[in-house]
Amino acid sequence: MDHFGAARAFVRAAELKSFSKAARDLGVKVSTVSRQIAELERDMRIALFNRSTRGLVLTEGGKTFLAHARLALSAMDEARAVTMALNQTPKGLLRVTLPPAFARGHVLPHLPAFLQRYPEIDLEAVVSEERLNMIEAGIDLAIRIGEPKDSGLMGRRLAPHRVHAYAHRDYLEREGSPAHPDELAKHVGLLRTGSAQPTWRFRKGRRTITLEPSGRIRTNDLQSLFELALAGAGVALLPDWLADAHAEGQGLRRILTDWVAVDGENDAEIWAVYPPKKTVSSKVRAFVDFYTERIARVVS
Repeated sequence: MDHFGAARAFVRAAELKSFSKAARDLGVKVSTVSRQIAELERDMRIALFNRSTRGLVLTEGGKTFLAHARLALSAMDEARAVTMALNQTPKGLLRVTLPPAFARGHVLPHLPAFLQRYPEIDLEAVVSEERLNMIEAGIDLAIRIGEPKDSGLMGRRLAPHRVHAYAHRDYLEREGSPAHPDELAKHVGLLRTGSAQPTWRFRKGRRTITLEPSGRIRTNDLQSLFELALAGAGVALLPDWLADAHAEGQGLRRILTDWVAVDGENDAEIWAVYPPKKTVSSKVRAFVDFYTERIARVVS
């Protein structure tokens, strides 16, 4: 006996309240639907329908079986879809939203290789610090820094996000290199916009130190903060994935190496997140797999 076929016939008959309508919907003969449901009733030794001139009415057993049959059919459909998706060629328009500094350093440079590997994917990069509503904006995938705040999204961790204090060697030669976070009070801080009085916190093991840096320059853009540090304008808190790639060649130095900066999203993770669906599309899966491999090489 084909239990899934019979269960599908039963569910459609229960929903449409008619064997003939269920048969038409399923593209089979009415006698086939009638036979499958009769086999179910014999197998379970219980009537599923009461027949009347007004149509089909579910019995108590029919109502119980309907609830569980729907779950079983849904699970089977999902299992088939997920498995079939593994063999589908990634294609179509992929809309991705990305934070600007991370996009420029670790996503956009690898796009030619990604598009060469997947010639049937077209990509639209929405580069913005704003956390867009992915469903309303029609976004397939977002790269986000920090723990995902929307519990309704699915995601995969790509890499850690650690933050340290950085300054250019010219600045350090001029002003001296701090050996302890308390000494930063005497230095010029390059500040990110976000509060009237920014606070820097540093952690070393279980010890935490908090201070209020002083500085005359503020910016809301991480890339600009990085450029200011490169110009020798002061000390900045920068993610390692942004600063370390330029440290050797351009004179940027990580200072207070034993102290990790903890500030809002800092000391968190880098995530690829996407709206919840029964089946993750092959184009989304291709992007996440590709960049998990690439980012892991340079961000650790």
